[in-house]
Amino acid sequence: MVLKLYNTLTRKKETFKSIKPKQVGMYSCGPTVYWYQHIGNLRSYVFADILKRVLLYNDYKVKQIINITDVGHLTSDSDSGEDKMEKAVEKEGKTAREIANFYFDIFDKDLKKLNFIEPEKWCKATEHIDEQIKLVKILEKKGFTYKTSDGIYFDTSKLKDYGKLALLKKEGLQAGKRVSVGEKKNKTDFALWKFSKEVGKREQEWDSPWGIGFPGWHIECSAMSSKYLGKQFDIHTGGEDHIPIHHTNEIAQSEAAFGKKPWVKYWLHGAFLTFGGEKMSKSTGKIATLSDLEKTGISPLDYRYFLLTGHYRKQLSFSSESLISAKNSLTRLRNIISEVKEDKKENKEYLKKFEDAINNDLDMPKALQVLWELVRNKKAEGKIKIIKEMDKVFGLDLIKEKENKIPKELREIIKAREKAREKKDWNKADKLRDKINAAGFIIKDTLGGPKLEKF
Repeated sequence: MVLKLYNTLTRKKETFKSIKPKQVGMYSCGPTVYWYQHIGNLRSYVFADILKRVLLYNDYKVKQIINITDVGHLTSDSDSGEDKMEKAVEKEGKTAREIANFYFDIFDKDLKKLNFIEPEKWCKATEHIDEQIKLVKILEKKGFTYKTSDGIYFDTSKLKDYGKLALLKKEGLQAGKRVSVGEKKNKTDFALWKFSKEVGKREQEWDSPWGIGFPGWHIECSAMSSKYLGKQFDIHTGGEDHIPIHHTNEIAQSEAAFGKKPWVKYWLHGAFLTFGGEKMSKSTGKIATLSDLEKTGISPLDYRYFLLTGHYRKQLSFSSESLISAKNSLTRLRNIISEVKEDKKENKEYLKKFEDAINNDLDMPKALQVLWELVRNKKAEGKIKIIKEMDKVFGLDLIKEKENKIPKELREIIKAREKAREKKDWNKADKLRDKINAAGFIIKDTLGGPKLEKF
């Protein structure tokens, strides 16, 4: 099977080739945990989950890392304004850690409801301050930084190809027009380390070679991805709003520090969920959470089905009518499948159509169409077997089965892997994970400990 993915970096659909055979390093931009994640945010994670499932379906071993931004994300793209976490501290009267843990826990529960396969690791920015400082020091040594009264900045004029992801040079540096220059040398320069305005007033601040303060938003992703995936890796995902600034700056600082071009081979971006013609976002006030949908009778998997009806690169319009339609379609689909009798025959025709769809840049609307054609064809054989294969990617629980009991020998492997991880014996831990995968399970390393899911 040939997997083709649209690479934002080249603006082309390319045949996917991993750096290491059948192994994929994948980094997905995670949440800023100062408030609830709305369903527009969740679309990005369902898209990343589908990508991961397609890679697994194609027999790749996937190591996915997702960050948790719990410091450094300011309210303005111009490196000014309040830190979103510090603002939440003032508003809620809790510690930053309490706020981060509270909103991440809700977010994690939402993902579980959506059948999201958890990453290899969730990385908190506050737990990787040393790594971020070390990366800024590398950039400083290479001559890419300068100091202002409020922080250490990256000098974008030192990179000839700055802005290549967003085609900024061709667009007249649109991102830069949105910010004031101030003490910056160039309007597109960005903060690597910000100084505390009043030392001791912020809850979150750390000592550094340049003064007491906190890291910029962009540096965390470069520092954490390189720690767990290496100085060059395969795939980076996120929402389309990250293209002009966040991901552009990640590329700049990473390629300047590591000398690897491209730093990431494939950049994939999910389009917005829109409401009334506008992007669903906190700033517009047009938002809804997964809990809001559940209160109206729309289940998380109804919402997942709705998302699969649109291609990840195209904006999807949200409405009550579209959600009800998705709910009815999923209910009808399950009802039809529940009446299908299982047989041991194979049906390669529909499986081939399905694989062609998912491997054509994750064409889930087409894949759903193939599924409907299969279940409606009264003469088709081997339906149950094919539906089970398809649902490995859809993640819709199309066929309810009794909960799989975990064999005793598998429980022993899980315990051994946890011990290896505690000793930081990653090589042994990876080999034990491969045994778990070979037994038909995927292991999730959650904040609450390892959890198993039948693949």
